Amino acid sequence: MSSQRSVIIGAAIAALCLAAAAAPAAADIAAAPADPAPPAMIDALERDLGLTEQQVRVRLANEARAAKVESSLTATLGESYAGAWLNSDASRLLVATTDPADTAKIEAQGAQPVLAGRSLAQLDALKGRLDAAPAEARARASLWYVDVATNSVVVSAQQQADAEALITAAGVDKSQVRVVVSAERPQTYINIVGGAAYYIGSGTRCSIGFSASRGGTPGFVTAGHCGRTGARTTQPTGTFVGSVFPGSDYAYVSAPGNTPTPYVRGSGGQNVTVRGSTQASVGASICRSGSTTGWRCGTIQQHNTSVTYPQGTVRGVTRTSACAQPGDSGGSFISGDQAQGVTSGGSGNCSTGGTTFHQPVNPILSAYGATLTVG
Repeated sequence: MSSQRSVIIGAAIAALCLAAAAAPAAADIAAAPADPAPPAMIDALERDLGLTEQQVRVRLANEARAAKVESSLTATLGESYAGAWLNSDASRLLVATTDPADTAKIEAQGAQPVLAGRSLAQLDALKGRLDAAPAEARARASLWYVDVATNSVVVSAQQQADAEALITAAGVDKSQVRVVVSAERPQTYINIVGGAAYYIGSGTRCSIGFSASRGGTPGFVTAGHCGRTGARTTQPTGTFVGSVFPGSDYAYVSAPGNTPTPYVRGSGGQNVTVRGSTQASVGASICRSGSTTGWRCGTIQQHNTSVTYPQGTVRGVTRTSACAQPGDSGGSFISGDQAQGVTSGGSGNCSTGGTTFHQPVNPILSAYGATLTVG
């Protein structure tokens, strides 16, 4: 990235901003952003769009002006408005309309008119019917959207039949929708942070233990009693690929498409970096993080404890004086910067005090061939 920022004079920007920038009606539209772009934004646009610094500054000026023109024409054209879009280098704004009489109004604003068969309101209504289709039909398609540049509604799916199933379920004429077959399968991108909440099935909540990975696929360790093998999770999305409870109390959730981090949510929401998983000694201080009671600390009382819950006995857990409450299950136990285990259960609460047990993390990682995410 250039280290010396060039200054683009107003005349140079105006000459490149949108076709017909000299049109009288366009003079009232700002030709440049009111505030200069942050250097970090300019650097990122240079890197990701393959532009020079000057091209970035001109593009940003064009985009700011186009946004105001689009807003003005949306109101002016009313029911005939069919959408607007910039060309590939953002040098020209194209505005679609269903009424040929709108051409002069569009040109007067310095934009290029495009005659369309359907208004934006008609396209949005068509997409709305797809949105209202039964959930099982929507689940088969990857995405659907209004494409103003082609004046169409597009349904994208991995198989033609899946897209057509959504269209049929929505009661939409196939001739009104364009189908795109694509391998794209969108997923949420959520940072996997120890102590944060995740949800199982219809809404049961537990807490993430530690971010880990198997074969390059991100996931996390948690408590086995939170979900059975095959159970689905949300926020982050994932699947329990293994779960043991009772006997032990551990599980591994594979969460592709999410972002592994070497962090545990600490006091006040500050992240604590995990740097390893060396077991701490009896008597050492230890803190746990969970989605109900947050960051709570105590000391390690005993390792290799067997505890009997109503569901059965769990062996090999560590007993601590840190408190916990329902919803904290699966969450992180950490001593210093070393991961210790995932919250299993306990007695008492964080109002009156209590005892909590954690399943050591290293046996979980070993059982699933997973690697702890460390900083």
